[in-house]
Amino acid sequence: MLNAITMRIPRPGRRPLSSGSRAGLGAAFVLVALVCVVELADGTDANYVGLLAAAPFLAAAFAAWPVVLSVGVLASVLGIVFAMGTGVFASQTAVINVLGIIASTGVAAGVATIRERQTVRIAELTRLASVAQQAVLRPLGPQIGMLPVAGRYISATAAADIGGDLYEALDTPYGARIIIGDVRGKGLDAVRLASIVLGSYRHVAYERADLRAIVSDLDRAVARSVGDEDFVTAALVEERGGTLTIVNCGHPPPLLLRRGQVITLDPPSPAPPLGFMPVVKPRVERLEPGDRLLLFTDGLGEARRDGEFFPTAERAWRLLGHGTVGDGLASLESALVEWVRGQLDDDIALVLLEYVGPQSTTPVPQVPSWEVEAPAL
Repeated sequence: MLNAITMRIPRPGRRPLSSGSRAGLGAAFVLVALVCVVELADGTDANYVGLLAAAPFLAAAFAAWPVVLSVGVLASVLGIVFAMGTGVFASQTAVINVLGIIASTGVAAGVATIRERQTVRIAELTRLASVAQQAVLRPLGPQIGMLPVAGRYISATAAADIGGDLYEALDTPYGARIIIGDVRGKGLDAVRLASIVLGSYRHVAYERADLRAIVSDLDRAVARSVGDEDFVTAALVEERGGTLTIVNCGHPPPLLLRRGQVITLDPPSPAPPLGFMPVVKPRVERLEPGDRLLLFTDGLGEARRDGEFFPTAERAWRLLGHGTVGDGLASLESALVEWVRGQLDDDIALVLLEYVGPQSTTPVPQVPSWEVEAPAL
């Protein structure tokens, strides 16, 4: 486990420049070249040598400190050459210009060093959060009970923090049960709360016959672990014998894909998120063979480009209604990333499941499973 999460220490030696260092070096060289051209065109007076002091700072915005020092040395040498070419190198202005370039080089190298340390620290924290998140979210599928199921986690851009999106699918004595949720906030605190919710769910989903009891248990777990303003939106789904039961705690409603249509499964009445003592009312649907159900977090609903939101409902059947459930989620991800041009503002969790048909000829009432019978354990 330790080997899986620790970084490998690079061996000393010459390494190729990073893209950032190449960009910084190129921008600095362009500035140096422009100053040289202007100086040569201006004649014998070194009127623009002082502008070379900006080259190390331009490199420091992108490049590592050794590259900044190289740029600074080059700028200093050129400054001395131009100043000596005037024949008045001993003049006060020429001396000040050259000393200014040298001082700027030292300051820029310090700035580059601090920037590199901060970048490394942020990158390491992000990697640790990603490892923690991957440990919390177990792979789904390909089968839960009699349901083909697939899960997918789409990470946002590098500028965004790690999110607290969560999902799980379990084959319990009460049927196939799935949860999807979204923790308020970002970073390691969100991952920690997501792990608490999933840990509680993985226990109580096997013990509670009533989804409403599971909601109460999860609400208490969240309330014990967070502040007054923290919460978790969640939707819990149960499929048993073709009967689908959904309870929703402030979460985006699932989408039911049926015969080319997309049906939004809104709850009978709204309920607050976990942490705010939600009182939920179940929505019950009778599934048909071939039905697919998409559960998602609000990152999907908020994905947009140029102010236009991704048309999830309009494109859901075309993207998700064919192939396997895994193929469907891959198609949705590709279309989504293309829509936002690769710039997502929030992580997205997706779960897609399919009802393949009844497994027995015994009719099942269209009521929640806990109102039918409680299986013996």
